[in-house]
Amino acid sequence: MSATTRRLTTAQALVRFLSAQYTERDGVRRRLIAGTWGIFGHGNVAGLGQALVEYRDAMPYHQGRNEQAMVHAAVGYARQLNRLSAQAVTTSIGPGATNLVTGAALATINRLPVLLLPGDYFASRAADPLLQQLEHPVEADVSVNDTLRPVSRYFDRITRPEALIASALHAMRVLADPAETGAVTLALPQDVQAEAYDWPEEFFAERVWTVRRPAPDPVELDAAVAAVRAARRPLIVAGGGVHHSEAEDALRALVDATGIPVASTQAGKGSLSHDHPADLGGIGHTGTAVSDALARDADVVIGVGTRYTDFTTASGTLFRNPDVTFVNLNITGFDAHKLAARPLVCDARTGLERLAEGLAGYRVDADYEAEYRTGKERWDEVVEAALRADDATAVPTQTQVLGALDAVVGDDDVVINAAGSLPGDLHKLWRARSPRQYHLEYGYSCMGYEIPASLGVQQAAPGTPVWALVGDGTYLMMPTEIVTAVQEGLPVNVVLVQNHGYASIGGLSEETGGERYGTAYRHRAADGSFTGAPLPVDLAANAASLGMDVLRAKTVRELRTALAEARASDRPTCVYVETDPAPTAPPAEAWWDVPVAEVATREAAVRARERYEAQVAGRRRHL
Repeated sequence: MSATTRRLTTAQALVRFLSAQYTERDGVRRRLIAGTWGIFGHGNVAGLGQALVEYRDAMPYHQGRNEQAMVHAAVGYARQLNRLSAQAVTTSIGPGATNLVTGAALATINRLPVLLLPGDYFASRAADPLLQQLEHPVEADVSVNDTLRPVSRYFDRITRPEALIASALHAMRVLADPAETGAVTLALPQDVQAEAYDWPEEFFAERVWTVRRPAPDPVELDAAVAAVRAARRPLIVAGGGVHHSEAEDALRALVDATGIPVASTQAGKGSLSHDHPADLGGIGHTGTAVSDALARDADVVIGVGTRYTDFTTASGTLFRNPDVTFVNLNITGFDAHKLAARPLVCDARTGLERLAEGLAGYRVDADYEAEYRTGKERWDEVVEAALRADDATAVPTQTQVLGALDAVVGDDDVVINAAGSLPGDLHKLWRARSPRQYHLEYGYSCMGYEIPASLGVQQAAPGTPVWALVGDGTYLMMPTEIVTAVQEGLPVNVVLVQNHGYASIGGLSEETGGERYGTAYRHRAADGSFTGAPLPVDLAANAASLGMDVLRAKTVRELRTALAEARASDRPTCVYVETDPAPTAPPAEAWWDVPVAEVATREAAVRARERYEAQVAGRRRHL
């Protein structure tokens, strides 16, 4: 080996390269790839597996139980650290690789970085077909890893060792780019992983990727300032970009100076503390009454780091002012131009600071400020009533579970959820006290996300109490990472809410004419319906069998005690509670479009279609 090259296998070179990559923003430096999750099989055990043990001091390794779950854990890690640090995930070929697809889609939709390193077929075709290889009759170079192409922000198959040099640099660029980040896939043929090559030493040099804070274009900024200055009823919609940019202080300064109220998406909740007088809570289908009322009459809507999903816009029915104007501050031009907005393509924190400078001296009318403050006070009373449990001996409702948790958590605890009926209740009712406390994955709303994500959050924030809130349906999707929590010594808390079925979809089924068919966990009756007795399934015993400490709570009082005990524990702990199914959450304040059968013979579907047509008539395309 010469002085300027180093002879390593491709897998060894990749691990060495990854261990020398850093991000830097605002003078703070972090490892870009802080660790690697892996499940070894044929396709990665002799390549990346050997490289990870070779360089175990440089690249931490974490053993997972399910490939999708490993991606969720990595996503939770990246989100907790505001996308400034990420993790890699390696799998075998075949089912190990295809199990990555759901996690990759979640990462890319939520704009969160994760590096995927699935094994692949032999590039040399020396063994062809090999175990688990997909043989395509027309395209011989296709493998199952091609399923990752549409859900990755960058994809490459490394068919020669030297091809890794350019591809690895592109991969790091995308992972560290706040406008482009998401899942990045480097598919690694197993023979190439083990092949040796003389690598240039420069490839292994420490490299720092600057996470940019681009400023707004002056012309776009002037147009945005003019639009807001002309507004009488402006409203800010805070999205996840506020958190990713660490722009919470800049948002609060703008709000304090102008009096403009803030409503938040699921990803943006906590951008202002819940007790700030201008924080109106969630917006859209799962929003608060005060947020949605103001949104309907808003004349200027300032979107900050939001994608404007259908839940936020109530499927295009929320913003009803005929003269409404949108000003979208977003780091991606793709999102900044939505809803025919005046775009501000820039970093959220930088953009908010510049917008505040341009709005110096502007403040909303006192009447408008009094209106939304009164609305907030009324909604706070609704929240308090939903969370309160006056009878400590009663079986708690789901909202009372949230009330009991609210009383136990500290300001810096992290509460994680993703799917079922809990996201709607949390968006309406949770009183976020800090920017990182509310962790809802609602871009993909992936059942099974919560438990593995809690592991990633715990790794990113050691010593922070982390709570995974799961219903029984979500728990059954992916409880396996409980074993990983036990193995890694991660004291996460799982609050397992048992309501014997898919409660959220059951309600939606009833609303749309599906009559709750197939949404309960019950024995099948003789007529084919699922209306028999609940299944004799003990999920608490299941969690205990996987290594968790389990606390069972039957009453409100027992629940409060169990949650406090779990928070004080240094072990992975599950609080199991069966809830009173009576609905206690406030109803939806805005519509969500789920198309209903246009023709049907069953009366429930006919009535549902009538309701649907009345709602869809209010949809508006903002052009």
